[in-house]
Amino acid sequence: MHEIDRRAVLAGLGALGAVALAPARGFAQGEPLLRKPIPGAAETLPAIGLGSWQTFNVGDDREALDRCAAVIARFFALGGTVIDSSPMYGSSQATIGHALARLGKQRTVFSADKVWTSPGSEGPAQIEQSRRYWQVPYFNLLQIHNLLSWEDHLRTLQRMKQERKVRYIGITTSHGRRHDEFEDVMRRHDLDFIQVSYNVLDREVEQRILPLAREKGMAVIINRPFRQGALIDDVKRHTLPPWAAEIGCANWAQFLLKFITSHPAVTCAIPATSRIDHLEENMGAMRGPQPDEATRRRMAAYVADL
Repeated sequence: MHEIDRRAVLAGLGALGAVALAPARGFAQGEPLLRKPIPGAAETLPAIGLGSWQTFNVGDDREALDRCAAVIARFFALGGTVIDSSPMYGSSQATIGHALARLGKQRTVFSADKVWTSPGSEGPAQIEQSRRYWQVPYFNLLQIHNLLSWEDHLRTLQRMKQERKVRYIGITTSHGRRHDEFEDVMRRHDLDFIQVSYNVLDREVEQRILPLAREKGMAVIINRPFRQGALIDDVKRHTLPPWAAEIGCANWAQFLLKFITSHPAVTCAIPATSRIDHLEENMGAMRGPQPDEATRRRMAAYVADL
């Protein structure tokens, strides 16, 4: 276990404050934090959020729960707000709820969850169970996970939004699946958010999905920015290009994330981690200069040639 994580776990609740307040490696004091607007809303979000697929699925392991709580404490301390989960992610929702309750952050988190059940009539009960796991008064964003039973669930989410039981609604897909149907739903329905897979190598959404999101005024959350870690594992065997310093990248995580967050259609990327050192690297992508379009092309070409 990483040393700062080990200390946080052993020290318990008191350590959460210490971890949150510790100076961040590689962060310059006073550097502005990249925030991006939610189209059509008077609200911005930090460009880096926190995913929970696999990393927070720790069951009742008290040591692992405390380690995840320390990660979430540090996430908030470094300016994060957006945490994303799903009923599909095992015990991740309960892990997040455990951390939020200990930190007293139930009303400050931007809570993004999903409905993932069939038939659609089971959606309201699943959403309520998810809310209880998180221990939040409501969700900021509810999404239809991978378009499962999307017609029924969309009616549920639209009704909840009208009743002010959720602030934003949307749809998700991952691994590049079902883009034709996804685009059709985007064109025919009023959505606040979409969530798709996108990274420096998996760029199919640049062709139609991201331009359509800008046209329709939809915020965009990006999943699988590191291909569940496989992309990081591949690139870290190579040298970071010296010109990466020109865009404020001290490590590969920041290089890969800045490629994503600098896209004009992207609102927030949600890398998942259960390690504080990795979290700090990720959050550093919100600091310093962001690449322009020419630099983004250079970044993509560099990684493609590795």
